[in-house]
Amino acid sequence: QLPLVESGGGLVQPGGSLRLSCAAPGYTLQYYAIGWFRQAPGKEREGVSCVSSSGDTTNYADSVQGRFAISRDNVKNTVYLEMKSLKPEDTAVYYCAGRISFALSFDCNSPDNFSSWGQGTQVTVSS
Repeated sequence: QLPLVESGGGLVQPGGSLRLSCAAPGYTLQYYAIGWFRQAPGKEREGVSCVSSSGDTTNYADSVQGRFAISRDNVKNTVYLEMKSLKPEDTAVYYCAGRISFALSFDCNSPDNFSSWGQGTQVTVSS
C-alpha cells in the first residue's frame, strides 16, 4: 500500500480556485496511475480526474471538464489537481488514489480499480 497524503483543501467562495496536492513521502509515484475522487455527504464516491504514470494521458469527469486540470511532477513525486471556477456542488472530501499502471488501460473513474488511498482533504465552496 502506498501511503498517499492529500493537501490543499479549504474554504473558497464560488468562482474561486484551489490546488490540491497528492504525495507519498518516502515513496516514488512514478509507476503509479493516480486518480482524484470526491465524496459529498450522502453521496457515493465519484471519479473526478486521473493521470497516467508518465502524465501523458488524462481523464476528466464531465462535471469538471474545462475547470479542473490534473498534472504530475515525477521529480517531486507529487500529483496536482488545479481547480478553477469552483461551484458549491464541488464541495466534498477529495481523495487521491494510486494503482501501479503505465497506462490508463482501465476504468480510472471506478474507485474499485485503485488499491492505495489517502485520507482525504475537505473542499468547501460557499459564500
